[in-house]
Amino acid sequence: MEQINSFVNGLNDILFSMVTIYTLVITGIIYTIWSVFGQYRALTHGVKVVRGAYDDKDDPGAINHFQALSAALSATVGLGNIAGVAVAVALGGPGAVFWMWIIGILGMALKMTEVTQSMLCRDTTDPERPKGGPMFVVQKGFAEWGLKPIGTAIGGLFAVTVIISAITGGNMFQAWNVGDVTFTYFEVPQVVSGIILSVVVALVIIGGIKRIGAVAGKIVPLMCGLYMLAALVVLFANFTEIPSMFGLIFRSAFSTAEASGAFLGGTFGYAMVWGIKRALFSSEAGQGSSPIAHSAAKTDEPVREGVVAGLEPFIDTIVVCTLTALVILSSGAYNRDSEAGFGTEAEIRIVQATNSAGDPIENSWTLETDALPPMSPDARRIRRTAEGQSGWRNGETVFVVVRAELDSNTGRDLRRITGTVNRDQEAGEWLVSWNTLSSEIRPEFREAEDGSPDFGIYGDYAGASLTAYSFDRVIPGLGMILVTVAAWLFAVSTMISWSYYGEQAVQFLFGNLRQKTLDKVVFFYKLFYCACILLTTVLAMPLFTASDGSKRAVLSTDAELDMWTTLGLGVMLVVNIPIMLLFGHKAMRAYHDYFRRMESGGDDAHEIPPITDVVEGKDVK
Repeated sequence: MEQINSFVNGLNDILFSMVTIYTLVITGIIYTIWSVFGQYRALTHGVKVVRGAYDDKDDPGAINHFQALSAALSATVGLGNIAGVAVAVALGGPGAVFWMWIIGILGMALKMTEVTQSMLCRDTTDPERPKGGPMFVVQKGFAEWGLKPIGTAIGGLFAVTVIISAITGGNMFQAWNVGDVTFTYFEVPQVVSGIILSVVVALVIIGGIKRIGAVAGKIVPLMCGLYMLAALVVLFANFTEIPSMFGLIFRSAFSTAEASGAFLGGTFGYAMVWGIKRALFSSEAGQGSSPIAHSAAKTDEPVREGVVAGLEPFIDTIVVCTLTALVILSSGAYNRDSEAGFGTEAEIRIVQATNSAGDPIENSWTLETDALPPMSPDARRIRRTAEGQSGWRNGETVFVVVRAELDSNTGRDLRRITGTVNRDQEAGEWLVSWNTLSSEIRPEFREAEDGSPDFGIYGDYAGASLTAYSFDRVIPGLGMILVTVAAWLFAVSTMISWSYYGEQAVQFLFGNLRQKTLDKVVFFYKLFYCACILLTTVLAMPLFTASDGSKRAVLSTDAELDMWTTLGLGVMLVVNIPIMLLFGHKAMRAYHDYFRRMESGGDDAHEIPPITDVVEGKDVK
């Protein structure tokens, strides 16, 4: 497994290099200026379009503007907002939030451009099953230059990247987090969550885009409203902390963030990379995925749907992601204190790791510890632990902070040694199976505030679990219920939309087959997609024996999780950015022409229909 991780991480370093990041940011700036800050158009005209003022049952397409936006948002507003933001703040620090905002604003221009150009090139030959996306843009664009085979090949490459991203970020990331948060709070085996998710997703995606749009149109407003309401309750409880949190975000965005508690610090560059990466994963700006959903919208004005798409990053990143970040920061979850601690060095010892034969492993270190002491009173309050119980949960991950080799990402010599908590039923004690840390320098315990060694045991909350923990710090039990329910709703909505993206990619790749054969290929893809949900939750369970004899999972940490989601994000960005740069001028030409017509009396808006009709997708006009 280590060889696979090393290969994927190496590939990610190439795909998601600073060159990719800077190119995307520059592209966002170009289209922001070219559209004369079209973000304003999205927040004004886009809202009017979504409310149904331009809906027309005779327009080509399968779903209305609201349902198209909901389908796209169901893929973006999800665990990226709950788990992705948590990962960004936990690893990149408060400064990562600032860079999420930057991508959110620039992402509005990126979304308008990529969706508009896809709408210009979509295929509505079958009005019930319209097709669109960057693969059709590049195919049609190169065909106009007499180079259709090259365009088809590049489109095929993009289609492959869509399938990779659908399986990783749109599937594995969602399933892993649902399994993790459900196990963390209710000790339900991850595979049980996987089975339920597989069945629910299968029942929806078999119905195609109309069923996906109908389900998304109901789930997205519900889940967004529920989550935002709970976040505002928590922020109200900590409202005195909010101004200082904004100050911390701005300071940390341009300087090295100080280490504190569970947070090990982060350099300016590290915060920027994590903020941009998580914002991109959450909003999918420039990734080329949303155009696939928006291409199903009923409209005869391509720009109209492009402007609607500009609302996505605003809702997803500027609103929902910010609320999540403020909850994590204001609650103190990201730099939390230890949940328990050993009293003396005799109870916790740093030792050299050994292999199965008992021989020392060079530059590899681990811990030997006595039974875990009970959690602190505050930690037990947060977990609502019953009187007389220690508060630990079987299978949870914990860590100790030590000083070792310098970590270039954090700018500090602070490192973590993680371990898995296990219950010794016979002795009635809680023990930890510790992992290893690679360091050429022998690790030492860091100093506590009073100068003594820090023997603290910290809970390792990864992804959605950190967000849930943040809610629980303010209102014990809120995170357990809210984040678990939200994680399930967000995951299902994201999975169904991404399955459609992958389905459209499959249709593009195998479009030359006879319809019956193509339908079979698509059905096989859907089965494989659902099987991957189950597989991921199986891989999140303890499956193999490590060198120290403990049981480990293949996917067990937020770093491993991020590795796979970064792969899917990276491959799509690398292919889609050149497509946007090559053919974005068509979108901008259409954009300016559309608003010239609107301003010169060509606005054909009708009376806004009842919101219930819009949500249900009833034909208007």
